[in-house]
Amino acid sequence: QVQLVESGGGLAQAGGSLRLSCAASGRTVSNYAWGWFRQAPGKEREFVATISGSADTTVYRDSVKGRFTISRDNAKNTVSLQMNSLKPEDTGVYYCAVRADEGYSFSPARYDYWGQGTQVTVSS
Repeated sequence: QVQLVESGGGLAQAGGSLRLSCAASGRTVSNYAWGWFRQAPGKEREFVATISGSADTTVYRDSVKGRFTISRDNAKNTVSLQMNSLKPEDTGVYYCAVRADEGYSFSPARYDYWGQGTQVTVSS
C-alpha cells in the first residue's frame, strides 16, 4: 500500500507562484508514473500534469503548458509541481496520484493511489 501526502498549497495572487510537493510512503514508487489533478468547486476532477516512471516523458494540459513544471525525485520518493504565472482559473484542490505502471495516463481512473488534496487559491 502506498500513502501520499501533499504539501505546499495556499493563497497566491495572479501572476504569482506556488510549489506543490507530494511524498510517497509505504513502498518505493521510482518505477511508477505520477500525476497531478485538480478539482474546482462544482466541477469534475481534471488532469493537470503527468510524468512517466522513467521521467523521460512529461505531459501537461494545454492551459498550464509553459507555466507549470512537474518533476520527480526518486531518491526521496517525491513529485513536485512548480506553478508559475498563476491565474484565478487555476484555483482548486490539487491531488497527486501514483499509477502502478511505468506509463503515464491522463485518466484519473488509471491511478491507483491518491493524496488527500491541497487547496490552491489564486486571487485576481
